[in-house]
Amino acid sequence: MIKPIELVIFDCDGVLVDSERIAVRLQVALGSELGWPLTEAEVVDRFIGRSRESICAQIAERLGEETSRLWWDRLMCRHREEVDAGLEAVDGLPEALREIRLPVCVASSGSHEKMRHTLGVTGLYDRFAGRVFSSSEVARGKPAPDLFLHAARRMGVEPAACVVVEDSRPGVEAARAAGMRALGYAGGLTAAERLAGPGTTVFHDMRDLPRLLDEAQSGGRERTPVPQAAPMAPCAP
Repeated sequence: MIKPIELVIFDCDGVLVDSERIAVRLQVALGSELGWPLTEAEVVDRFIGRSRESICAQIAERLGEETSRLWWDRLMCRHREEVDAGLEAVDGLPEALREIRLPVCVASSGSHEKMRHTLGVTGLYDRFAGRVFSSSEVARGKPAPDLFLHAARRMGVEPAACVVVEDSRPGVEAARAAGMRALGYAGGLTAAERLAGPGTTVFHDMRDLPRLLDEAQSGGRERTPVPQAAPMAPCAP
């Protein structure tokens, strides 16, 4: 029996706010500047959905700790400038949120400072205020399950009653590892086949999210057994 949904956990970048395209473009530029040429596809594969610690560790291994710190500082400065210049919510997301009646929260690899900024610029922060969780609060970032389990625990919901909305491979892997159902959004930078897997429904349009949640919810409810008619008494001779 699948548990009914009690909580929808949203990733932030690429799911709520359309910031991943900015991050990928900046990462490619920084790689070229600092000595690690990367294609957009390589950035998506290596960095998207991962924590600062994971990204910086990869850069440090390649270029050293000092360059890793310089890379991250430049990334954050330029990212803030581009966000202020006109970051928008993911297409269809505001309409979807208006239809969703289930409890929601955010669990992201980004810092609280970054999420306050991006969600604030797009007018989404008040929708999630007090229910925003960062990988900085746990020992391991995605694809480990720690962050999603932490969010569920803080929200008082069992993992099996949670659905995670993610747009990255590490994100859907973290949801599966946490024992949660996943909805993989393939309308961003990660290809659908990279999101597909057990317990995961892949979709391409955020406007479909309320329907998918309704379908998952109805699939989790116990069916009321149909009463069987009492056997008819035999006719008297």
